Amino acid sequence: MNITDNQIKAMTTAGLNLIGQALSIYDSQLRLVLCNRPFQVMFDLPDDLVRPGALFRDTIHFLASIGEYGHDEVVEDIVAHRVSQALTFEPHYIERVRANGQVISVEGAPLPNGGWVTVYTDITDTKQAEALLRARSEELSDELLTRAEELAATNRKLASTISALEEAKRQLTEIEARTRMTTEMMPAHIAHLDADGRYDYSNRKLSSVLPGRPSEILGMHISDALGPAAFARIEQNLNRAYDGEATVFEFTEGQDSRRIRVSFTPDSEGGVYVMSVDITEETQARVALQQTRRREMAAQMTSGLAHDFSNLLTIILGMQGKLDKMDLPEGAQKLVAATRQTAKRGGQLLNRIAGMTGNRTPQPKATDMRALLEDLRILATPSLPRGMGLSVVNTLPDVALMLDQGMMQDAILNLVLNARDACGETGQITISAHTIGGTWIEISVSDTGPGFSEEALGKALNPFFTTKGDKGSGLGLPMVYDTVKLTGGNLSLRNTPSGAMVVLRLPYRAAPPALEGLVLLVEDSSQLRRNFRDMLVEMGFTVIEATSTDEALSLVNQIEDIALILSDIRLEGPETGLDLLQKVNPDLPCILMTSLPYSDPLHRQALALAPVLRKPFTQAQLTALIRNEAA
Repeated sequence: MNITDNQIKAMTTAGLNLIGQALSIYDSQLRLVLCNRPFQVMFDLPDDLVRPGALFRDTIHFLASIGEYGHDEVVEDIVAHRVSQALTFEPHYIERVRANGQVISVEGAPLPNGGWVTVYTDITDTKQAEALLRARSEELSDELLTRAEELAATNRKLASTISALEEAKRQLTEIEARTRMTTEMMPAHIAHLDADGRYDYSNRKLSSVLPGRPSEILGMHISDALGPAAFARIEQNLNRAYDGEATVFEFTEGQDSRRIRVSFTPDSEGGVYVMSVDITEETQARVALQQTRRREMAAQMTSGLAHDFSNLLTIILGMQGKLDKMDLPEGAQKLVAATRQTAKRGGQLLNRIAGMTGNRTPQPKATDMRALLEDLRILATPSLPRGMGLSVVNTLPDVALMLDQGMMQDAILNLVLNARDACGETGQITISAHTIGGTWIEISVSDTGPGFSEEALGKALNPFFTTKGDKGSGLGLPMVYDTVKLTGGNLSLRNTPSGAMVVLRLPYRAAPPALEGLVLLVEDSSQLRRNFRDMLVEMGFTVIEATSTDEALSLVNQIEDIALILSDIRLEGPETGLDLLQKVNPDLPCILMTSLPYSDPLHRQALALAPVLRKPFTQAQLTALIRNEAA
């Protein structure tokens, strides 16, 4: 049986009314949150002062007006004094005699988020017993009786103090538990080092930021927890923090080449707070964005120049065509032909520049790298001399990776052809692919040629630099570099004992599992139905369609393999997508679509039944929602 919030509230109120003490709870603004029946009875309060929201100030004003605190002071002064005391939110215990002779104890304790809980206890009988004992006991001295009464009062205050301390301890324990849970949920390592560099707090996330390092590091020195290589990278900044200077810096760790951002914040007791975050993906995105901006700037700078240069080439070619028709000496004809050939080469160069600075936004899709590299080997082999070999060494995981297949194939093919030109008629070219941790894909193209010259190592990535003379444009490697940077990766050149090597380092992104199955698409607009069908087919689904609830139910009853229903809320006929969901098997995943506003009753009802996709939406939004439902 499920108990509603109202039932819980009613049972709680009934329980509070049964206790013999009066109780009131006021919030941080001194507004009444809750009180029990004895509170109203003890002070004879009107109904409006025991309703939630009643002001503490009004209650004190009422009590002062009827003489609860005596008649010697002005009512407004009493109210101001009592409210001022309450706003300090300090625990207290007092005993006082009311105007009617009743003696009560008042015990107040502050709440964690501000406010008060106060318990009022009638101790009249206890006080009368003390007075009776004083009056009847001739054997006890006045001093002993006084001390006994003081001891009784002290014991009551002590009991109140102990209760307050226990409540404070409980609250601190809860706060500490919440704080630890919060820090342990954060995707960062948060820790504190004492004055000797040993961890006295850690949220046990070090291994998630630095793979291979331990998680249980309390009591360990930071140099042992991080290891020699990582500690060497942070030691200088750590010393600055111990000298009182807060530092924020980044470094690349050695095992997986992850980029780590570290913050050191000194505390007032000689220790240091530490926060370490893996920002590898952020760095990759930053690199890609920077490259995109550079390309935009290059496009702006070159577009006008290229336009004017193209016009000049057109004029030159036109003039050479006229000269070619004239009766010129034999030597002049050769000059005309050479000029024409040079102008055409200039046009080809303009096309290459346009390719570099034009729109080349990567479109990553699930890519089978094993198949890509094998296709590349087959594609490149016919262009190699007979005495040259091409091999592929692929140790990548057998999973699909998110890459722009066309751009990647063009980049690697460009490197293979460069290696061919460097080797001459004989040699060996090797394409290697492997992962670095779960962070990077590293693809290298090496050859057995003469290697890079010192000048080439420094300038090979500069546009128009070439070692091929008239046969090279100097744009091949820069375009490969551009491709890699657009993904957030990097490119490096080096010489090996046997020749040259170009290394591409790309972000490792495993493709999500392929979506498949049969989807029932229910939409009464033929144009929208075509658009949604294309989205689903692109995602790998097979699609059947309906325009009304009746058609959809007929298909559901006839076909057992439907994996998902994607339905608009408003359909052809009187029934809606909500009616459809209520008539199908509740275990069948369903997603609703609508262009209705959130304020529409049908939209609000739909949100209680299934995920709702607001029109218009993109394929990425649809994919994300379907994957979430499948999970």
